[in-house]
Amino acid sequence: MLSRLSRPKALAVCALPAVALLATALLAPLPFAVAQPGTTADVLGRNKGEPVITIKGAPSRKAEGRLLMTTIVATGPDAQVDFGDVLDNWFRTDRAVMPRDSVYPSGDTTEEIERHNLDDMTESQDSATAAALSYLGRADEDLDVRLKLADVGGPSAGLLFALGIVDKLDGDGAGGGLTGGRTIAGTGTIDADGRVGAVGGVELKTQAARRDGASVFLVPEDECSQAKAELPAGLRLIPVTDLKGTVKSLRALEQGRKVPSC
Repeated sequence: MLSRLSRPKALAVCALPAVALLATALLAPLPFAVAQPGTTADVLGRNKGEPVITIKGAPSRKAEGRLLMTTIVATGPDAQVDFGDVLDNWFRTDRAVMPRDSVYPSGDTTEEIERHNLDDMTESQDSATAAALSYLGRADEDLDVRLKLADVGGPSAGLLFALGIVDKLDGDGAGGGLTGGRTIAGTGTIDADGRVGAVGGVELKTQAARRDGASVFLVPEDECSQAKAELPAGLRLIPVTDLKGTVKSLRALEQGRKVPSC
């Protein structure tokens, strides 16, 4: 004969499976990555003791100011991000919860992703060199351009690489440098024709840029709204779509003329 449970005990017994299910859901890994502002590197200077840009076959200008490429740091491709992690970081301005596929779009293993990112960086460097030499009308010259940036993968430094090459070979075209002595940061992919493409995590990259002394940030035009979302005080946004327009904006900035803004 079954004993009758009191109402509170019956409710407690019925609630146990629901509580267990909820606990399992809260602890289950989710397809997200948590990102934060990463390091920056001056493409006009040295990185880990080595020049980032080396040019042989033509004189190089002495750097004025800095051109900072920016990065984000995200939880690894094998890291487990659960509901608690998402909740803890969702409302922080120095963190971003991003779909894992937007941070690690290719590969199933850490090794595959790292190899893909290095391949992207190599392709980005080749495109940046082609774009810069084409812009300067020096594509047919016998120049040896070497780009070296340790511990950074992906294509998002392309624009800054191209600007660094232009600055070292030609500056602003009138005897000065592209930076005007400022610390200018930015992000953006670039193709061999000089077109600038969007990247991810710009709202975190602006924070890295300002933290490391930048007063100007070059952002792909399509990502202006994201960059403005958490824009640090004292950092000016300049939207860019191609290498030619970016150089034009930097020249205008140096000369005190009107510059596009987001």
